Amino acid sequence: MAFDTTGFELAGSSRYLPISEHGLIGDLRTTALVGTNGTIDWYCCPRFDAPSVFGSILDADRGGSFELAAEVPTRTRQFYFPDTNVLITRFFAADGVAEIQDFMPVVDDSREAARHRLIRRVVCVRGALPFRARIAPRFGYGAEAHTAHLEGHAAVFRSPSLTLALTATAPLESDGLDVWSHFKLLEGESNVFALDQIGDDVPARSCPRAEAQEQAEATVRFWRRWLAGSQYHGRWREMVNRSALLLKLLTYAPTGAIVAAPTTSLPERIGGERNWDYRYVWVRDAAFCVYAMLRLGFTSEAEAFMGFLGERGIMRGTGASGPLQIMYGIDGRSELPEYELPHLEGYLGSGPVRVGNAATGQLQLDIYGALIDSVYLYDKWGQPISSARWDEVGAVADWLCEHWDQPDEGIWETRAGRRDFVYSRLMCWVALERAMRMANRRGLPADLPRWRESRDAIYRQIMRRGWSTRRSAFVQSLDGHDLDASLLMMPMAKFVSPTDPKWLSTLDALTADLVSDSLVHRYDPTTSPDGLSGAEGTFSICSFWYVEALARAGRLEEARLAFEKMLTYANHVGLFAEEIGPTGEQLGNFPQAFTHLSLISAAFNLDRALG
Repeated sequence: MAFDTTGFELAGSSRYLPISEHGLIGDLRTTALVGTNGTIDWYCCPRFDAPSVFGSILDADRGGSFELAAEVPTRTRQFYFPDTNVLITRFFAADGVAEIQDFMPVVDDSREAARHRLIRRVVCVRGALPFRARIAPRFGYGAEAHTAHLEGHAAVFRSPSLTLALTATAPLESDGLDVWSHFKLLEGESNVFALDQIGDDVPARSCPRAEAQEQAEATVRFWRRWLAGSQYHGRWREMVNRSALLLKLLTYAPTGAIVAAPTTSLPERIGGERNWDYRYVWVRDAAFCVYAMLRLGFTSEAEAFMGFLGERGIMRGTGASGPLQIMYGIDGRSELPEYELPHLEGYLGSGPVRVGNAATGQLQLDIYGALIDSVYLYDKWGQPISSARWDEVGAVADWLCEHWDQPDEGIWETRAGRRDFVYSRLMCWVALERAMRMANRRGLPADLPRWRESRDAIYRQIMRRGWSTRRSAFVQSLDGHDLDASLLMMPMAKFVSPTDPKWLSTLDALTADLVSDSLVHRYDPTTSPDGLSGAEGTFSICSFWYVEALARAGRLEEARLAFEKMLTYANHVGLFAEEIGPTGEQLGNFPQAFTHLSLISAAFNLDRALG
């Protein structure tokens, strides 16, 4: 059941699984959410930001889905094949046990990769079980008409923008729109459903049982071989490995881009308007992902993202708000117009459903620090950056010297007008400080006196105007008194010592005002309006930042307890959405890269502190 914040059951909640009741599969180009009931209720083809084919998570009636489940009462358990992104949903019934193995093969051949083959392998483990399948795509976010045509054990779904072929080893029926199947499996028997994108260059192709098993084994080998490159061997290896696998799933292989999340419009509050499209490359999120990947030893992913920056001229922009936008498309495009889909009701009626993101036009100065810090870390732990990349870094640093002292929308993308956010100033300091480090370490040409003058001016401004004597804490905006969890980054950015009295006082103030057990609110919207209505849950990335701040301050037992409590809020397969709601439910886009990269950082640094 789903409830609103007053505890009353929400109308229509039986039509929607909780957000957390899903696992994720993908092929490094797109992904699909598979519910614990065996239904795929989110899938975009052929890439992360394409219109949905299955979108019943946003509208149970009009979104489209791929249902596959036992036809008798069952209980289910969902888990990943160890150290992979192959997902298993197991059905336990009175007369038998069966499981669905869901995966998308990761292939190098460009023609085969264009299929985006999604395989659903149903295997009866014990006894006998009857199954039903219903494949009901709804193209173009449910707005495009389509037809379904049967050809033997295959069905072809045609729409104006996309054609999909379903091949199956089970008998199929169709009404010209949807396709369904009923079959019974005995112990040791299996059936296969394979969904492909097809076209002139990619003809329909069957997927017999033996091939499906071979592709399952090959997909397991791919993920295990990739994960073997991890250098993390600490206390929380299982959760760190799952986070790494998730970050890899959110990588768009053709360009090296990393999306913030594979979904759009999953609400931050049920019935609220805080519903956004996260299927793009946030400079900040992707830059922090580079840090997490480098920490684990995955330098090729960091190198791919650096390639994304260079090949698409991301740091050479000339927009009205500066060289960088806050986000880009996975192909590097800068235009991401935001619009609503009024024909979709939204998850549990939480409209509007949005596509695109108007925040592209915002000024967020913190992204410069995140990006240049990631370049600095790559130069240090990966490969020395090229002369062309250094020219870009230098140009960004020069621009910041002229533009750091201005209001912006801040890290949280507020829609209540620009303010002088302290976190934005902090990350401008980081940008200049890391650029100076690179220049000094490698003897690179730079206007060091100018950079130093701006860096020191930022430091003095934060210390003078970003500190509230009344609150005995660093605060959200200059000359203000509101707290903000983004300031947990201050010791991690090496702006202030983690044991500085001012910082310890700030940590105590944040604990008192924004922390609920291990869960951390990013700010209080009642005292610091953000231009949107309603409350929100706690932000999981802030909770992991809090763990790391405690560890760096030497409060190791508190840090460990907070960390291990946070891990219990993960879903059944170790994934986190953006927020934790008032009754412990996961809310917001799911799963979210930002949360998982902060989990990796907290685990790494807490391990090191514990010894």
